[in-house]
Amino acid sequence: MADTPQFLLGLDVGNTVIKAVLFDLAGRQIAADAIDGHALKPQPGHVERDLAELWANGRSVIRNVLTAAGIAPSAIAAIGCAGHGNGLYLLDRDRQPLLGIQSLDGRGAALAAELEAAVGDALFPRCLQRPWPAQTPVLLAWVKRHAPDVYARAGTLLFCKDYLNFKLTGRLANEMSDASGAGLLDMADLCYSADLLALYGLSDAGRLLPPLISPADIVGTVTADAAAETGLAVGTPVIGGYFDVIASAMGSGVVRPGEASIITGSWSINQVFSDRLTVDPQIFMVSAFARDRFVTIESSATSAANLEWYVREFVERGDHSVPAFDHCNRLVGEIVPAADDPYFHPFLYGSRQGATFRAGFYGIAGWHREGHLIRAMFEGIVFEHRRHLSVLQSAGLGIGSAVMSGGGSRSPHWPQIMADALNMPITVAACRETGALGAAIGAAVGTGLFSSYEAAVTAMTQPVQHYHPTPALRPHYDRRYQQYLALTEALRPFWAAEAQAAPSHVSPPV
Repeated sequence: MADTPQFLLGLDVGNTVIKAVLFDLAGRQIAADAIDGHALKPQPGHVERDLAELWANGRSVIRNVLTAAGIAPSAIAAIGCAGHGNGLYLLDRDRQPLLGIQSLDGRGAALAAELEAAVGDALFPRCLQRPWPAQTPVLLAWVKRHAPDVYARAGTLLFCKDYLNFKLTGRLANEMSDASGAGLLDMADLCYSADLLALYGLSDAGRLLPPLISPADIVGTVTADAAAETGLAVGTPVIGGYFDVIASAMGSGVVRPGEASIITGSWSINQVFSDRLTVDPQIFMVSAFARDRFVTIESSATSAANLEWYVREFVERGDHSVPAFDHCNRLVGEIVPAADDPYFHPFLYGSRQGATFRAGFYGIAGWHREGHLIRAMFEGIVFEHRRHLSVLQSAGLGIGSAVMSGGGSRSPHWPQIMADALNMPITVAACRETGALGAAIGAAVGTGLFSSYEAAVTAMTQPVQHYHPTPALRPHYDRRYQQYLALTEALRPFWAAEAQAAPSHVSPPV
């Protein structure tokens, strides 16, 4: 291949898996690689990662992609990285890894409740968020209170993808989509705020915050050391990158004001793009990826993480050669929806409605098979997406259709269940690795290959399939959704009582 910059490298850092995907300027996937990392769970409710492993996996997937593609490293025009939001990634004062906490962590549940009671009403007008367990400043406040030695050694606060950027470029920076999505910015000015930090009890934490940049800004270029480890060319531009929910939306074709994105990943992500701030106390968060580009987000850890748990514990059982997701989809396809189908609450990692919420199957009868349970899981996850979308709609954000991405979009059945249960058209994008593609789109904009996000998204994305709601199923799903909500309310006292009875060292997950 010609030794000219004609490709873009997108990196996508999830709570466990890290992916590297090479795209051409039309958004076509040239090569991809992924490595599944290990979540560390030192205590109940604590979910951490080893930053040394994160970089080791990152450099491996990059090198593997370059080898598979067979291109000259200098043919890569730029690199963009997307990563899961929130959690907490700390380097020490010598820029060495100190602590990595994932966004599934729940150790901050009690502290979040304490902060909500004390300063929740003062926090919201500034950051458009209320405290929640895995929110970055809540976790940092937890470390300050419960691990003061770690807090004293801390030198820099990053987000997960910013650590990869640091390893590639040697530059420390955070960018506004992650920082705003974590409640760390004064949203009126999109800047760090000493007064905001003080509300979290972090008046002395300003020293930990590196320079703030826009996502498409170039944070630096690949260093000689990083090039030797990854096979990349020295001097390749690296942009600031994106909160992965924004990258995944862009990679699925959503970027214009009024367009909606649903992501079925570890988290249930439901979001609408706009050119102005949406201020509503019921909304979970607003993230900004430019001065006039905002994403209003309703989300919780209630989506495909539930299916991943089921697959790991009951289908694979340690044997990763088992085609587990094919197995699940085949069984779901055998089930015809019925009035007495069981229900599932997707609260393995709690809920934004209550940190003590727990998952469960309900209404199982002797004639139900495994397929009924898996379909109930698909359906329960969709119902929680529906609940989130209703919050967005009540805030005045009209949603008539949506683009679905994330692992659930790859199922031959889940998008149709989504269309039926939401009673709206659902589109699935051609690209499966939408997070990596969105990061690559940002890299193309940041290096001037396209004049705007709209131009880049138009050129580099396309839909692959459209799903329309089945009119005959609307009464069925409306009834079941109301029953799902009623069951949730009925179980609140039970979950609360169980939490009170739990050992005192157990922190309920987010």
